[in-house]
Amino acid sequence: MKRNDIKSDFEKMADSLESGIMEQMQRNYSHTVIDHAMNPRNIGKIEGAEGHARFTGPCGDIMEIFLRIQNNVITEVSFMTDGCGTSLASGSMVTELVKRKHIQAAYRINQKNVLEALGGLPEEDEHCALLAASTMKLAVQDYLSTRNHLWKRMYKPGERS
Repeated sequence: MKRNDIKSDFEKMADSLESGIMEQMQRNYSHTVIDHAMNPRNIGKIEGAEGHARFTGPCGDIMEIFLRIQNNVITEVSFMTDGCGTSLASGSMVTELVKRKHIQAAYRINQKNVLEALGGLPEEDEHCALLAASTMKLAVQDYLSTRNHLWKRMYKPGERS
């Protein structure tokens, strides 16, 4: 067997495996969930964010959300998570839902809003949407607690800017 034949067989096996995984994912998750899990939006840290929260969900996944706000409108938002694909998709979606929105609209985002925007999640994964919505609410609360007292941010561990 030639080297090119081995490579070709390996590539065929990898393509077949990838195809099988995608078929299984498509049976369980909407196109939107798969898209946000594989191509997350707004991922990363915002240095000097005006609002920030870090929250651990019931499954142990951790999510962080960072907000930059001007005139009570979210101008930049990002997130990070150490969680599974549905946590990644939920974090990505919640950031998309609040972009260019008033902080009160962002504060009202809940698990149901995230689930609807994602096209639903299997019952065992619904807690990921709750993690994203709860972390967003905490990030807005963080902003509200320091917006009139910017000096308070200097005394928050790990948030000096």
